Amino acid sequence: MHRKGIYSSKKIFTCLLLLLATFFINVSLFANSSAAQEKITPPETFFGFQLGSDKKIARWDKIVQYFELLQKESPRIKVINMGPTTMGNPFLLVIISSPENLTNLEKYKETNQKITDPLRVPENQIPRLISQGKVIICQSMSLHADEIGGTQMAPELAFDLLTKNDEETQRILENVIFLMIPCFNPDGQIMVTDWYYKTLGTEYEGSPLPWLYHKYAGHDNNRDGDFINLQESVYAARILYQEWKPQAYVDHHHMGSYGPRLYIPPYCDPIRPDADALIWRELSWYGAHMAYRLEEAGKTGIINDAIFPGWGHFGWHWITPFHNIAGMLTESASTRLATPLYIHREQLRGESRQFPAYEAQSNFPHPWEGGWWRLRDIVEQQKIAAWAVLDLAARHRETILQNAYLKAKRQTERGVKEKPRAYLIPAEQHDRLTAIKMINNLLQSGIEIQKATTPFVLSGITYPEGSFVISLAQPKMGLIHNLLGQTFYPDNDWTRSKDGRPIRPYDLATHTMAEFMGVKVVPVDENPEGNFEMVSEPVRVKGRVVPGPAGFKLDGRLNDAYTAVSLLIDNKIEVFRANRKTSELRPGDFLIPEAPWPLLQSIAEKTGVDFLPLASVPAEGVHKVRRLRIGLYQRYYGGNMDEGWTRLLLEKFSIPYVTIMDADIKSGQLGRKIDLLIIPSDSTAMITGEFPESSRRFLNYPPEYRSGLRRDGLENLKEFVSAGGTLVCLGEASNFAVENFNLPLRNVLAGLETKDFFCPGSTLKADFDITHPLAYGLPEKGLVLFYNSPAFEILPTDHNDRYRVIVSYQEKDILQSGWLIGEKFLSKKAAMIEADYNQGKIILIGFRPQHRAQTHGTFKLLFNTFIR
Repeated sequence: MHRKGIYSSKKIFTCLLLLLATFFINVSLFANSSAAQEKITPPETFFGFQLGSDKKIARWDKIVQYFELLQKESPRIKVINMGPTTMGNPFLLVIISSPENLTNLEKYKETNQKITDPLRVPENQIPRLISQGKVIICQSMSLHADEIGGTQMAPELAFDLLTKNDEETQRILENVIFLMIPCFNPDGQIMVTDWYYKTLGTEYEGSPLPWLYHKYAGHDNNRDGDFINLQESVYAARILYQEWKPQAYVDHHHMGSYGPRLYIPPYCDPIRPDADALIWRELSWYGAHMAYRLEEAGKTGIINDAIFPGWGHFGWHWITPFHNIAGMLTESASTRLATPLYIHREQLRGESRQFPAYEAQSNFPHPWEGGWWRLRDIVEQQKIAAWAVLDLAARHRETILQNAYLKAKRQTERGVKEKPRAYLIPAEQHDRLTAIKMINNLLQSGIEIQKATTPFVLSGITYPEGSFVISLAQPKMGLIHNLLGQTFYPDNDWTRSKDGRPIRPYDLATHTMAEFMGVKVVPVDENPEGNFEMVSEPVRVKGRVVPGPAGFKLDGRLNDAYTAVSLLIDNKIEVFRANRKTSELRPGDFLIPEAPWPLLQSIAEKTGVDFLPLASVPAEGVHKVRRLRIGLYQRYYGGNMDEGWTRLLLEKFSIPYVTIMDADIKSGQLGRKIDLLIIPSDSTAMITGEFPESSRRFLNYPPEYRSGLRRDGLENLKEFVSAGGTLVCLGEASNFAVENFNLPLRNVLAGLETKDFFCPGSTLKADFDITHPLAYGLPEKGLVLFYNSPAFEILPTDHNDRYRVIVSYQEKDILQSGWLIGEKFLSKKAAMIEADYNQGKIILIGFRPQHRAQTHGTFKLLFNTFIR
């Protein structure tokens, strides 16, 4: 007994010592941690003002410096410069987590890759991976540069995560790896900030930027999550689709000023098909937690499940659900940039999807009552919403990771069971190089693709070596369906108003990549058998140079042949074009009698175009190619996105152009600069600058930025065309030419009620007159993208011969993908017309042949206007 008592006393003493040691260690750690946090510079100290303050905006270069400083001051943050943006500014990825997690990022990245792809590991290993994994959350700010709140909020959010030591913050740091894109559009952020300070204190304070806030895309940079044309999109795709594959993604935006103060998930109806059902449940889950946190913080005017539908464009927050990522959106009511806006209660409106009136309803229980609305309000509510997503993820780490596995597994199983089972991209294509570009686009989206190394047979058809197979038995089967399969927008109670009028989709009614690009894709109900290899790197095509007795020929069906021809012309090489079919040529093929061998090799390597042997030059039926001097019309009033995309397209294909402003046209000397003027899709009012009185309050720009041809510019433009110039009008700009050049044409769709005719962003079947030089290189039948497009009828005159139809809609069954009401109004109507105008020509392309640099299948219709 005595000995036992001694041992018990020793045990008690030892335990007390251990407890005291633990206590002092924790106190020491806390003190050291607190001391470390005290050394972290607060945002208001660094920037000199509280972010979100009235009439203050932190510029991107200073924000970059702040994040670099935070990285030096805290072990909880890692700052990665992904590379230069379109205009050369740094594009940052900021990663925030516990120091231990940051030390082991590659391990957690690999673990996440395995969880999100069930084909990579045996199922019995998944529980272990989930127990070891961390939830990956990505949030991006201010994709649209005039929606400044997100980027102003980002430094504060980071500071809070780096300095707080409460239980909730520690749980986030331990269980979550937070990927923050503090500015999705740095170039635009700089433009908007500089413009704001330029106008500060003037009557134009808070006015919009007069030009595009992205060099090429403007607001459309959120329409590039599928084609990945922009440099910033390349970085985002690398983060979201390839390297990290986060469980959730939030894109923080602004919306109009006169409705709710903040939209949060989920989306409302309709939803786009083929995402896993867990996605839609997760959006409600995350959105509910945001709503709770915002209500707890006393924020009012919060709405969810309204305004923004689940079927939207294929920008970042709407495409990520098909990558099995819970892709979400927040939308804050806007101010006048950093200038407060006073709003009366009676000015607040509903009148949007599932929000008919500005009054309390179940998804909007606490209306904002009006008053001053400030940038600081936006910063605060976005920070609460962003934090709520991190908090939910930290509290439910294992559930979220289990769901990530389940989504991938169930989508893969759907691909095995449902039909079609796969999509084939045959090696034999109308434009094989464009098909390769599509394959490379899909690779950037993390889609698994196989390439046949030998011919194979399926359903009695032999497909050659080099054909591609995309099985739907993979996690991203829903994305594949939407990009490669025929899709139809729903026509139901969610998409029509009470009186039966169709409700316009949010952007296009289809995003079928293969149809846009003119690539042949074959859906098949069984996976082919044969010899295949996984495509793990972008496919690179080097063109061949094989001389013939009469020189070389280029396939005029290839879009990239126009790049090759443009580069040859840059080097003063004569190029000819075939006007008729021969034994070795098609109409539109290019001929090069002679050129330096090193130059041809360089162009072939760059473009992938083959310089094939030409046996002989026909005695007739060829003409020398001329590349016209191109002008591209540019206006102010916020810029024209269609103009920006056209610039990008011309640059991608090495086609020189000059920008033409109103002053160039009004000078009367346009013919000295250019031979051809392109007016991108635009309204007549925006081109002429003559607006109805009701629109003027939205156009509050300094006088030097109030563009428009007006009467003097229009007369000079007529003189330019009359003297031999060419005017090319794209999309809606065709109406401008018809109205102002007195052309005997009628837009057969003008004035129709939407219940009678409606076609929002759909692919339609068309006939091409391939005997006409403007349609050289196209197939006889193909697809065009109809988007607010006119369709023409030639009115009878004594000079009908001066008008030629190049493209017309088919007679029936016109819709390929999307939504079409009133097919009869389009049947056999002209979609593209060439008109003589004295010595010059006017070319009207009623659809957009170069829409967002995506519609590769119709690029040649534009290229043929200036490479003749």
